[in-house]
Amino acid sequence: MLIRFRDRVDAGQKLAQELKAYAGEHPLVLALPRGGVPVGYEVARALNAPLDVWVVRKIGVPWHQELGVGAVAEGGALFIAEDLAEELGLSDEVLAELAEAKRHEVEARVKKFRGPWPRPSLRGRTIILVDDGIATGGTVRAAIESIKAEGPRKLVLAVPVAAPETVKELAREVDQVVALLTPRDLQAIGYWYEDFTQVEDDEVVRLLDSAREAQRALHPKVSAKETALRLPVGRVSLEGDLSVPPGARGVVVFAHGSGSSRKSTRNRFVARQLRDAGLGTLLFDLLSPDEEAADAVDAHLRFDIPLLAQRLGKVTDWLAESGQVNGLPLGYFGASTGAAAALLAEAERPGRVKAIVSRGGRPDLAGAALRHVRAPTLLIVGGDDTEVLALNEEAAAQLAGVKELVVVPGATHLFEEPGALEEVARLAGEWFAQHLSGT
Repeated sequence: MLIRFRDRVDAGQKLAQELKAYAGEHPLVLALPRGGVPVGYEVARALNAPLDVWVVRKIGVPWHQELGVGAVAEGGALFIAEDLAEELGLSDEVLAELAEAKRHEVEARVKKFRGPWPRPSLRGRTIILVDDGIATGGTVRAAIESIKAEGPRKLVLAVPVAAPETVKELAREVDQVVALLTPRDLQAIGYWYEDFTQVEDDEVVRLLDSAREAQRALHPKVSAKETALRLPVGRVSLEGDLSVPPGARGVVVFAHGSGSSRKSTRNRFVARQLRDAGLGTLLFDLLSPDEEAADAVDAHLRFDIPLLAQRLGKVTDWLAESGQVNGLPLGYFGASTGAAAALLAEAERPGRVKAIVSRGGRPDLAGAALRHVRAPTLLIVGGDDTEVLALNEEAAAQLAGVKELVVVPGATHLFEEPGALEEVARLAGEWFAQHLSGT
């Protein structure tokens, strides 16, 4: 008996049933516009996952545009069917011209579909790539290549219908292929739908807006009351501010850099963004008021990494054992010398901290402890902070566990450029959401 889908909505709902196991991984659904978006919308809705597009444009043969000889994807990935190009006598120069024209189309479509929203970060995430069907797979190959270049943790390709040979080939490129129908005689993709009406650009934008609104409803921004704490660390007590929003998935402890404090406007900005994303935060002073006053003269304590790490560790122990955070998983956010203290503290307490993010940090100052850090670590450095970038590259090579080094283009050490600190907060939020979730 011939099985056909009523339309893309029906196909997406059926496809979502086969993907429910991924709901616990907090995936990001990426749909290939335009036809893949109604399918991806249903998948994202069923998994309570965010939805976005990944734009790919087919490179058609000049005298027969429907015949694809390659594809260009956002991120710059280019796929060329070499055998077909040679058979058709298309030179490298002609292919380069065709590809460049498609790159401009990709940019225009990204702007139209995504609007003011930034491209989502794929690093460390489970990505579900959705289309309404795959025949030869040229455009999908370009999408896969460009997505893999972004460093996802896992990439799943999901489609209602696909050619079996193509599924077999693409299975080598992704972690899993989910295809509901793989008919030997595929014919056209539209043959497997009762209604295969073309999806218009406005419908793509409408579905994306609807998906974002659903995510906002699922994750409303709830203000968290800030509680002032006095944190005992041996002979001194340190001042701290703890904020844990209702339903928080974890708590991030901030370790500020030299010459800074828990009042740092940059760290408080990032902390506010993390709370909006459903994470608790603790900002505290690494030195007591008396020590700060004395250190203003010779500035030796603020560079004493073992001392700062010891204090951060004791605060972590107290926080975990005091009942203040109800056993929520803990992460570290370190800036400048605070990043070194965070890495050293984690190495001395393996397993207690689940994730670390460094902003313009000096991880090199953690020394030999880098080899003992096991918590997944994200190093964020400004592209114009060249000296610190070099130090982070060297430190990253020594980290033994899961690690990523992300460069924010055009940003300097303090990330004062427009949008730079927002990018830091976004990257940090996604890293903590991934690694404090227990997945």
